Amino acid sequence: MQRLIKMESSIASARSLILSMSVLAAIAVLAVLILVHELGHFIAARSQGIYVNRFSLGFGPTIWKYQGEQTEYAVRAFPLGGFVGFPDDDPDSEVPPNDPNLMRNRPILDRAIVISAGVIANLIFAYLVLVLQLGIVGIPEKYNYQPGVLVQPVNVETSIAYKAGIREGDIILAVDNQDLGASENATTLLRKEIQNHPEQEIALKVQRDSEQLLLKLTPRKGADGKGLIGVQLVPNGKPIYRRPSNPIEILSIAAKRFQQVFLDTLRGFGLLITNFQQTVGQVSGPVNIVKAGAKLAAADNTNLLFFAAVVSINLAIINILPLPALDGGQLAFLLIEGLRGKPLPERIQEGVMQTGLMLLLGLGIFLIVKETTQLEWIQKLFQ
Repeated sequence: MQRLIKMESSIASARSLILSMSVLAAIAVLAVLILVHELGHFIAARSQGIYVNRFSLGFGPTIWKYQGEQTEYAVRAFPLGGFVGFPDDDPDSEVPPNDPNLMRNRPILDRAIVISAGVIANLIFAYLVLVLQLGIVGIPEKYNYQPGVLVQPVNVETSIAYKAGIREGDIILAVDNQDLGASENATTLLRKEIQNHPEQEIALKVQRDSEQLLLKLTPRKGADGKGLIGVQLVPNGKPIYRRPSNPIEILSIAAKRFQQVFLDTLRGFGLLITNFQQTVGQVSGPVNIVKAGAKLAAADNTNLLFFAAVVSINLAIINILPLPALDGGQLAFLLIEGLRGKPLPERIQEGVMQTGLMLLLGLGIFLIVKETTQLEWIQKLFQ
């Protein structure tokens, strides 16, 4: 008995260590993506001779810095952020206000290139990561399917599936006494049954570890009239990979994957705008993003590459939105300047940007606090 307890304790410790390493790996991925974004701005500015006086990875207290010939490079305590600073915004700068190499004194096109370079860098990086993943892992040729459909909750706390008792990792074997079987059609069949029964109760047979459960739920009617249960359904199986025949094949398949992820991300943001009330609950903050990345890394380290590509594309699209304090907001100001023939008054731009920054920071803090309190080990502290 003691030997069994020690073995279980060792297994639990190993799992805890793997999860901790996976969390650190996910945080490192986010830090790299932010570094890539800021490097895009930095390289675009320096390649045009525009002054850059600060380059920082992270925010909060400085833990390392180096003063270069023109730029101060710094690493700060919290890696989920970063910025490129220009002398234009530095009241202590010794650069003359009329210097042609100040960002604000450059033509609109030059400034637009610098502002949009972070987004472009993230998109290029995402594609290269997909190329790397295919080169390392191989190209999925077919699936080794097992019976049922695997559940991956998207919106755990408020989803109908979660309230009905379905949990992440569950396998749905049958819907309304109809076996789903072991094939690529199982996921499609289950989705159709859910979509075709809005506001109608359906019965599911679910396997959880070695236990089988019978659960009932009622799909909610979405904006398009189809049923929704608030989870992601994926095939219950593992892909079988083959080695690529040549580099062209890798580049081609990576391009198709990139296009698919990019378009799916755009559709997601489109739903958020057109169906805000029903989709806002699926917005994830840094904690849930790290959590998702950690789970992928714990299952297979190579999954981090796909995770990096997806998050990099999301980061690019978010930043190009025409919102204050984002790259898209600054591009909107440039567009207005081009149409007016002169920029908006500085006080208006600063007011809009500061208001937007405060709103984004507030949203970020809210999501971090909300998602942290929903972590399993935090909830156990208050039980």
